[in-house]
Amino acid sequence: MLMRTDPFRELDRLAQQLMGPGTWSRPSAMAMDAYREGAEYVVAFDLPGVSPEAIDIDVERNMLTVKAERRPAAKSDDVQMELSERPLGVFSRQIVLADTLDTENIKADYDAGVLTLRIPIAERAKPRKIAVGGGSSRKEISG
Repeated sequence: MLMRTDPFRELDRLAQQLMGPGTWSRPSAMAMDAYREGAEYVVAFDLPGVSPEAIDIDVERNMLTVKAERRPAAKSDDVQMELSERPLGVFSRQIVLADTLDTENIKADYDAGVLTLRIPIAERAKPRKIAVGGGSSRKEISG
């Protein structure tokens, strides 16, 4: 079995514990992937354990903002926490979108802890052929 170690994982976890959970005024960052798939730009955010009702997506001009909140699970009084590594609190990410994207038709899906946004590429930005007209009216220069 191949095991890969990340020497900074413990440092990241320690920093997260020292800073505390993200708040609405100081949210933590969320991991994401972004790629182009055909005529769409796709952005996927990792939000495990977040309910769909706790996700807020806004677009203002070309700024896309995604905020989410992961709250602790309700536990009974007799539960004694032994280990807690899953971050809680508010998470946020902002992305500047290109003018070539159609922000009016963004689609959002949330499945298995992954929020996927599909942003169509605007018609004006898609490649197209330009027809070249032939000049049938030739002028002759005589001199």
